[in-house]
Amino acid sequence: MWKYPKEFEQLEMFKKNAKRVGVILMIIGVLAAIFPVAASLTTLFFAAWILLISALLTGYFTYKSDASDWRGWLKSLILFGAGTYMVIFPAGGIATLGLLFSIYFFMDAFSSFMLASSFYPNKGWGIWVINAILSLIIALIFVTGWPQTSIVLIGLLVGFSLFFDGFALIMGAKLFDKWTDVR
Repeated sequence: MWKYPKEFEQLEMFKKNAKRVGVILMIIGVLAAIFPVAASLTTLFFAAWILLISALLTGYFTYKSDASDWRGWLKSLILFGAGTYMVIFPAGGIATLGLLFSIYFFMDAFSSFMLASSFYPNKGWGIWVINAILSLIIALIFVTGWPQTSIVLIGLLVGFSLFFDGFALIMGAKLFDKWTDVR
């Protein structure tokens, strides 16, 4: 071979950026876990701004495409109302996010149990049972303290998620280090 393959260049770029971004995500994750209330409020306001921007875009689209379409205006109004509510009354927004997270984790637990039962007795079914049990525990933690504990739990959940996303990126980069060493 006379030149360095493009795939290896992309791999090197991935490794470099994955390590960098991984460290940043881990730092943000640790900060979110240390300051869970701030992380919860940040998550809430991020979600609220997404709703508000979506309301403006939906309203603009409705205005430009068919201004007489009441359903388009209703969708814009609902998005705007939900986003505004979350900004003006953050406690209610955080309680709602906490409830949504608990529903998500209950559904995740159910689907993981179903996936585990479809894999049984093959190798690997146990990891899905563990995932299901952990999701069920997280859902129960959210529900038992809801709505009071939502302000802390959302921040912790976001912090842990960011930390492990960063960790996964760093481990992926290290895995590719080993892979390129073999080549």
